[in-house]
Amino acid sequence: MQFRTRAIHVGQDRDPQTGAVVPPIHLASTFVQPGAGEWGEFDYSRSGNPTRKNLEQTVADLEGASATGGGALAFASGMAAIHCVTAMLRSGDHVLAGSDIYGGAYRLLHKIMNRAGVEVTLADATDLDEFERGFRPNTKLVWVESPGNPRMSITDYAAAAEMAHEHGALMGCDNTFATPVLCRPLELGADIVMHSATKYYGGHSDLMGGLLAVGDKSLFDELYFVQNATGAIMGPLECFLTSRGIKTMELRVKEQSRTAQRLAEWLDGHAKVKRVLYAGLPTHPGHAIAKRQMQGGFGAMITFELDGDFAETKRFCEATELFQLAVSLGAVESLIEQPASMSHASYDAEDRAKHGVTDGLIRLSVGLEAFEDLKADLDQAFD
Repeated sequence: MQFRTRAIHVGQDRDPQTGAVVPPIHLASTFVQPGAGEWGEFDYSRSGNPTRKNLEQTVADLEGASATGGGALAFASGMAAIHCVTAMLRSGDHVLAGSDIYGGAYRLLHKIMNRAGVEVTLADATDLDEFERGFRPNTKLVWVESPGNPRMSITDYAAAAEMAHEHGALMGCDNTFATPVLCRPLELGADIVMHSATKYYGGHSDLMGGLLAVGDKSLFDELYFVQNATGAIMGPLECFLTSRGIKTMELRVKEQSRTAQRLAEWLDGHAKVKRVLYAGLPTHPGHAIAKRQMQGGFGAMITFELDGDFAETKRFCEATELFQLAVSLGAVESLIEQPASMSHASYDAEDRAKHGVTDGLIRLSVGLEAFEDLKADLDQAFD
């Protein structure tokens, strides 16, 4: 079956008791067992829940994890999912991460995992020679994003995975911006794929959640052990909402990507814009790689740099109307934010400057509104 068909049917079997085409939400926290010391499929909802299982089956199928014996896990947030990955590490281990990553991931790696003795290096994952110089004998995990956040850099997932494996490390990636609609990193050699389900998987700004997809059964079992031990699971209602969002994800993402492409092309020729960072533009340095590893579009996230200072950029972000000033992304409504003061404020100022998170950057999450209306909104903000 094609992607959009599987998104509707896999893990979403009709209810055998009532014939309901939408599976019921199981809010139960505990389940009666057949006998003392005899365990049924479900015992306690931290360890497993029917509604969460349905969602995880769908995700595993769409990400390509189930095809190789792996699976998917649903978490309370995207950061909880990343934390589960890093919780497998031990004191003295080293993480090599891309320099264009979400501010929350930066904070976790530099200000939480360091307390456990985990070392971290940021390097430009778009320059594989430079990136390889970041490896150490104790590197256990590579963590990258493509497109990156907020500079929309493109990492060659296949090459990064091959490099990680040559150095004896796992390769994990945050594929939130691309979604499995456009890119499936497990098929390119990645070991772990993470999504903030709050974004495109849910798609309607009404849930918090995170997802991991893993192709290897033993690695999946280890991550499940950590999740069950630490307990940051996605609740049944959020699982239901995510499953509902998945059914329209392909339609949403492809339409949003089409609008984003048109907006990026228009912004690229605007006199008040210094530069546009969008992989769909032939001038983007990662365009060729993105064209190879993303199918059906280049995503709905655009970053551009205003020809102005911090205050002018702030005023621009506050002047839009359809583009609502808010963090997060990936939903039906369009959002705008200033990374330096919002999503990436957790970066140390020195690292913001070092890794190109300038005061003039503006990040757009393009929703499902009409292109003409979104263009008009940005036009009046420029004025």
